[in-house]
This record gives sequence, C-alpha cells and structure tokens, in this order.
Amino acid sequence: MAFLEETDGMRLERLSLGPYGANTYILTCRETSESVVVDAPGDAEKVIEALSGTRPQYLLMTHNHIDHVGALAQLKKELGVRVGADVAEVPGLPVTPDILLKHNDVVSFGRIHLKVLSTPGHTPGSLCFYAAPFLISGDTLFPGGPGKTWSSAGFTRIIASLTENIFTLPDITRVFPGHGEPTTVGRAKEEFAVFSSNPHDPDLYGDVSWLSS
Repeated sequence: MAFLEETDGMRLERLSLGPYGANTYILTCRETSESVVVDAPGDAEKVIEALSGTRPQYLLMTHNHIDHVGALAQLKKELGVRVGADVAEVPGLPVTPDILLKHNDVVSFGRIHLKVLSTPGHTPGSLCFYAAPFLISGDTLFPGGPGKTWSSAGFTRIIASLTENIFTLPDITRVFPGHGEPTTVGRAKEEFAVFSSNPHDPDLYGDVSWLSS
C-alpha cells in the first residue's frame, strides 16, 4: 500500500515492495514534477505506475543488499535515468552506477536539493538522503533502533554515523526507513539516550533495540 506525505514544495510516496517488503521512496518536486526514486526492492511496474505524471531524474541507492536492488536493472533500463550509489556498494549492485555519491554531495531535481549523508555500519557504503523535513534512512535507522550490524566494529561505525550525521538534524525531521514505518530524529535521540545510559557488552552487535538491548 502506498503512503504519501507532502510539504509545500515536495511530495514523498512510499511503496512497500518485493519479497522482503522493503520500501521504495519517490520524491517529487511539486513545482516542476521532476522526481527521484530511492531504492528498488522489486515490482518495477508498480514503481513506474507511481511515477506517472512525474519526470524521473535519478535512481538513488541507500545500499546494495538484495532486498533493496531487485528491480534496479529493470527500472534503469525502462526509465533511462542515472543510478547513484556509494563506491563501496558497487560490487553488490546489479548495474554499474553512473554517479558515485559521497558525504555532503547534493542531488538536485526541480527545486529540491537532496543532501547525501554517508552512514556506514549496516554496510560499508550505506547512504541516507536528506531534504528537510524528510530523511530517507535506508537500513541505518529504524523506529526503536539502528540497522543490523555483523560485528562490534560495524556497530561502533553505525553509532558514529547516527550521532555525527543524523542526530545533528532537526528533531522534527521525519525519518523514513528501508522497512516499516517512519519515526523522527527527536524520538530516535530520546531512545538512544536511554540506551546510552545503560551498560552494554563491548562486543554488542546484531539486531539492537535502544530500549531493551
């Protein structure tokens, strides 16, 4: 089912797609109808249908896990737009990116300027995309906790990504993750403060919950 939010200048649509129920996001400039797609988990035809009436400019990837890239090759072929991703994610992508994105890059479409945030941890080249008041967080941040990590070093990296590059955004920022429902930066910071106030295993990693881990 589609999910829609709008501001004066921008529209955000979410579709939960593919066999793993990952989220695709379509951001559209309301003035020019130019749009971008973030992540491509599956069901390319549904994404193309949702893009009707817009002028797609980019396919942007938060990371290269299989549950986020299933429709990428088909969407690139049918839409004829450029793909952007972090260089560290290139080996796992089904197509070669046209643009290698890095921290603080800006992807512009219409009147919208989408800031690229490098947030390694879940994967080495995980990216988030920010255009106030929306943050598309991929699998870096979810309601209640960070994305899954596979080592204590990975968990340390994702915490640094969050505290340095996401928790510095305004508290009212709406966070749209790679799976499930949105949260806010303010709520995530409050939950993280609870987590930080408690002792933890120094080798902690995996599926971590701010309030129960």
